[in-house]
Amino acid sequence: MARSLLIKIPKERIGVLVGTEGNVKEYIQRRLPVVLDIDGETGDVTVTLKEGAEDPSLLFKARDVVLAIGRGFSPERAFRLLDSEDTMLDVIDLREFLGKSESELRRVRGRIIGKDGKARKMIEELSGALVSVYGHTVAIIGDFDQVNIAREAILKLINGSEHSTVYKFLQKKRQEMKIRRLELWEGSSLTS
Repeated sequence: MARSLLIKIPKERIGVLVGTEGNVKEYIQRRLPVVLDIDGETGDVTVTLKEGAEDPSLLFKARDVVLAIGRGFSPERAFRLLDSEDTMLDVIDLREFLGKSESELRRVRGRIIGKDGKARKMIEELSGALVSVYGHTVAIIGDFDQVNIAREAILKLINGSEHSTVYKFLQKKRQEMKIRRLELWEGSSLTS
């Protein structure tokens, strides 16, 4: 079983990962049984599971927090990954859809962010997920349903759907999610 993972993050995000006087790095190491070895020159971060750590999945949780910060999330937003086992990180590489054209990347990033950040805010509000657009990636943090809904909305924008169409899709999915959660709640209260 792997005891350590190597992650590469943009060099300009290293300072955010370390934090003021090392507070972000220390917080991650306090919350999870890992040691972070950060190379500020290369952007390489080695995450090592501490000796005696029982749950190897925590190595991957630490990796996701480091990746989330590397993909533009503030540490506070990235720490949402620590709140629940059900919270996950999904990263969409825009180059897979657009190639390496910088002008095309800029255009699509603009569509996903929207005027004054409106599109990104709407995706977050209606899906319940957190979204970060950084470089050639779009990163999403949330539970399984939230991430899937936000991902689908982002893919629709990448593929040229109108913003209004995407917002209608998000509102429909939000209603479906509310109904599903209500049914789950009602079902659980009937059995107790």
